[in-house]
Amino acid sequence: MTAHNAPSSDEVSSHFNPLAPDQIDNPYPLYARLRRERPVFHSPMFDLWVVTRHADISEVELDTARFSSVGALDARAEPHPEVRKVLEQGYSQFLSLVQSDPPDHARVRAVFGKALSAHRIAAMEPAIRATADALIDGFIRDGQADLIQQFAYALPGFIICDLLGVPRSDMERLKRWSDDKTALMSATAPLEQLVQCAHGFIAMERYFKEQLHERRRHPREDLLTLLVPQSLGGTAPMSEQEAVCNAMDLFAAGHETTTGLIGNGLWLLLNAPEQLAVLREDPSLLPNAIEEMLRMEAPIRGFFRTVMADSTLSGVTIPKGARVFILYASGNRDETQFSEPDRFDIRRSDAKKHLAFGKGIHHCIGAPLAKLEGRIAFEQLLRRLPGLRLRTDVAPVLRPYFMLRGYEHLPIAWDVAA
Repeated sequence: MTAHNAPSSDEVSSHFNPLAPDQIDNPYPLYARLRRERPVFHSPMFDLWVVTRHADISEVELDTARFSSVGALDARAEPHPEVRKVLEQGYSQFLSLVQSDPPDHARVRAVFGKALSAHRIAAMEPAIRATADALIDGFIRDGQADLIQQFAYALPGFIICDLLGVPRSDMERLKRWSDDKTALMSATAPLEQLVQCAHGFIAMERYFKEQLHERRRHPREDLLTLLVPQSLGGTAPMSEQEAVCNAMDLFAAGHETTTGLIGNGLWLLLNAPEQLAVLREDPSLLPNAIEEMLRMEAPIRGFFRTVMADSTLSGVTIPKGARVFILYASGNRDETQFSEPDRFDIRRSDAKKHLAFGKGIHHCIGAPLAKLEGRIAFEQLLRRLPGLRLRTDVAPVLRPYFMLRGYEHLPIAWDVAA
């Protein structure tokens, strides 16, 4: 394209659409130009103000007074009336840790601090490793597999079921309902599908409400028991509604990020054979490699915020009441923060500056668990599957979601001894 007919900055910002095929495939060239020319812009398509630079995203994350997290998972403030009609069968509002502001945030986060302590997470390593090995045992003789469907969903899915205290046999339906919840909050699917997703959302609400009442009657050593509200005879300083919503979010957060990390990370490694060789030579680099995977391909593209007072970012004023989308996936490749930001480098010294788990009070409380699961997953995959590679006869499939970036299918192959 010649300079005289290159799109203007306004036209470039109007191209922002995470659901467009080219942006599902590779959004990073667009993000780079937006950071240069329109670092903060309004998207008429989604009625959102999009923030693309690392420094501005950090400012939004750290200023909870100006930028509220209420509705942080909702792409649109108000669902379609037909969707709303279904949702009225449940709670009137979704109240969870990620969608709360101070002082409620500190009250709820304290409950999770007990459940996800460093000691408890470290103690889970044998169970995580055994689960990873059992999953690999199920397909190792085949010489090929769909990494996502046969491993990356199930590993964190089973572990979060264990942590919550629900049967692993319930994982498939919980995953289905969790996908309904994600699609519902993205609000980009056809109306008929959104109505179906709303029914799944309500089913998930009812499931966890029943589980919490069962814990009230029969407490266990699990996270759901810790979530039983004081009003029901438990210890959690939260309402029943908050307990149910947080249980739903915990299941989603407990597997989505790790599934994305495993899929995105292995794709990066298998497309960078020199980096894979370095990692095989020095496995001690794996923790930093995971940070770099999270920087390069953040499983969560970003979160939403609501502006509580007129605010200026990068010289652009965003009005009170506006919805903001903080684009982690762009901030993680900000050239003012990272040298050669589009280069995958498992030795990168500042990889931990990524935004994949958020910042400030909303830094993901489950990040240590996700990193542990990721480390074990890569250790076992690389150790047990010799000649691990991407299949060339079947293409990977990326998920078409607004907030999430990751694979639905990632076909892999390896050498099987004769």
